Amino acid sequence: MRPFYAFLFVAAGTFIIDQSIKVLFLDGYSYAGNCIDLVLHFNKGVAFSMFSFLGPYLKWLQAALIGGILYYVLSRGYIRRYALPIGLLVGGALGNLYDRFAHAGVVDYIAWHCGFHFAVFNYADVVIDLAVAWIVVMVYFSPRKESR
Repeated sequence: MRPFYAFLFVAAGTFIIDQSIKVLFLDGYSYAGNCIDLVLHFNKGVAFSMFSFLGPYLKWLQAALIGGILYYVLSRGYIRRYALPIGLLVGGALGNLYDRFAHAGVVDYIAWHCGFHFAVFNYADVVIDLAVAWIVVMVYFSPRKESR
């Protein structure tokens, strides 16, 4: 039961941090730097604005995907081994999903433009990427106990 509570704590914390940062930008905060601009953008699609043609259906598709992931990891018991990275993944995904319902697009604000222009992203995107990398490392580089 302890891993489930860790998962909930990390997911809720990630969601709260993500939404708190986004409020700053929705209230007008911005910063222009040499390599990074912190400026409000709304992404109507997913990574690199892909699937923006789906419009309002994208949020329902994302909600179903998050629900499917939650069902899968809970029913298969993966939450015991991967509670922290799954908490980051779900918290970030819920933060971006909330944006789709509340703002008709994901609130992005970090724009890299040093040497090349990169996609605009946010805290939730970073923790989702970190969670996926963490899970990959655990799957491929952590010893597993063999079940009998």
